[in-house]
Amino acid sequence: MKNLPMILCTGCAACADKCPKQCIKMSENEEGFLYPQLDVTECIDCGLCEKVCPALEVHNQKREPLQIYVGYNTDEAVLLNSSSGGVFTLLGQQIIQAGGVVFGARFNDQWEVVHDYTETIDGLVAFRGSKYVQCRMDHTYRQAEFFLKKGKPVLFSGTPCQIAGLRKFLGKIYDNLILVDFICHGVPSPGIWRRYLSEVIGSHKEKYHVKNNTVHIREISFRNKSTGWKRFSFSLSVVEQEKVLVINEPLDKNDYLKGFLANLYLRPSCHNCNDKGWNSGSDITIADAWGIGRYMPDFDDDKGCSIMSVLTPKGAHILEILKETGLMRVRQIDEDFIKTHNPAAFISAKPHKKRKAFFKYIRTGKNFHSVINACLPQPTYFDKIIWSIKKRLKNYVK
Repeated sequence: MKNLPMILCTGCAACADKCPKQCIKMSENEEGFLYPQLDVTECIDCGLCEKVCPALEVHNQKREPLQIYVGYNTDEAVLLNSSSGGVFTLLGQQIIQAGGVVFGARFNDQWEVVHDYTETIDGLVAFRGSKYVQCRMDHTYRQAEFFLKKGKPVLFSGTPCQIAGLRKFLGKIYDNLILVDFICHGVPSPGIWRRYLSEVIGSHKEKYHVKNNTVHIREISFRNKSTGWKRFSFSLSVVEQEKVLVINEPLDKNDYLKGFLANLYLRPSCHNCNDKGWNSGSDITIADAWGIGRYMPDFDDDKGCSIMSVLTPKGAHILEILKETGLMRVRQIDEDFIKTHNPAAFISAKPHKKRKAFFKYIRTGKNFHSVINACLPQPTYFDKIIWSIKKRLKNYVK
């Protein structure tokens, strides 16, 4: 990987999976992101790592969606436990019922986010919901290739850069592969997530005078809908002996979500993403249908609604099958809706002006909450008035 500037590396891990000598390891840097590290003593200079790197050879495919739909899962229990409209679960069910395999992101026992697969419908539960942390791939490209060569249907979901990485890794088109990505704001640092989580548990022990290690996490949701879909909250269930404490903070009150949405600790490559504008090579791109209430009020009950951008005939085929099941309420919409309400489909996130300062403060050992407050000071009453006026003017112009 001699020719790849680290600022361009997405951490997709295609190089590590492709290396025939397994001499590339993904190692965490000082910001908590994984980057490929080459053991030169084992390298045979085959060049495969560079051939599969999506950041070294960027292709602008200039694709346009074949159709764009909005819809949601009619199973309310699934809908309420999904980040948006519960569409991913329906897609996964179709693949598994056909004898296939579904890949997605889940939490492991240490509450890190890892990429994994399931061959059961029950296994889809772990993949539901957004995980605002860059996941560790752990050789899932090789696992996907194994199932594909066996002829099994495979649905591989991930960030656009992970989809691009898989396509380069495979080097060919498989008819039994469905690629699903999502409109991505950017991926936060796993190291920062680990730091935040340890401090939350630590503060809980201090508050309740717990002196042992009996406190453990039972459940985490980055997009809890108890306060509604549009004003989602961060929810964390902590168990101490037989007592359960639920921490539930709105998106504008939770320290981790505030830092994520402000672009304080996104991966550097996210600020110049090569996979915007349908460029990853996915068959379907899903996202939240923000603003749907203005276009289709009957679709907005604040329980969640998804956009489904169909980019290939394969994607169109599986969605047609899904529509016929009656398990999803769906309607067609145009691309201007996405451009207006979900610009992250086309525009990379800008780095926060205090990004460097954030990591500098964190490395000194300062408390996460104090660092967030230092980098993102609370708005004054005057600021809130100005924002309110600007919002009203913007709505009036629309």
